[in-house]
Amino acid sequence: MSDTTLATPTGAGSGAPEFFVTPGYGANLLAGLRYSQAVRIGDRVETSGQGGWDPEWAPGGGPAFPEALEEEIVRAFDNVALTLAEAGATWRDVVAVNSYHVPSAADTIGEEHNRVMVEQFRLRMGDRAPIWTQTGVPVLGAPGMRVEIRVTAVVGHDG
Repeated sequence: MSDTTLATPTGAGSGAPEFFVTPGYGANLLAGLRYSQAVRIGDRVETSGQGGWDPEWAPGGGPAFPEALEEEIVRAFDNVALTLAEAGATWRDVVAVNSYHVPSAADTIGEEHNRVMVEQFRLRMGDRAPIWTQTGVPVLGAPGMRVEIRVTAVVGHDG
């Protein structure tokens, strides 16, 4: 078990939940807000929402998000990759994505959000096209945060 893996219950079998904490921001969020970054049950991995924050960011700390929206989205994808890796998965294992966006226009999430999300899907997942639900929201969990991405992955299956 790595330093970033939280113990499973005593007597747990291979189907028991195993929780993971991403080094840096994940440990800070566990300490400050009491949640893990991922859970693995068998070959299925679920992540909590990952923002485009600095890898060492802590709640209540200084500026966490880049000024450029594109950089924030790319960093959120990077943070998903870090979190998946802790649980033994990659973007190539992802089958479902939920993304939450603070819209850049009154009537749409915005072209830049969509463009960067799709570019990152193609870069990180190749030909795999996961199911994707994209939701516009008025605010996210931290000041200045404009995007949050959570995923479901199934490890070890080609698709």
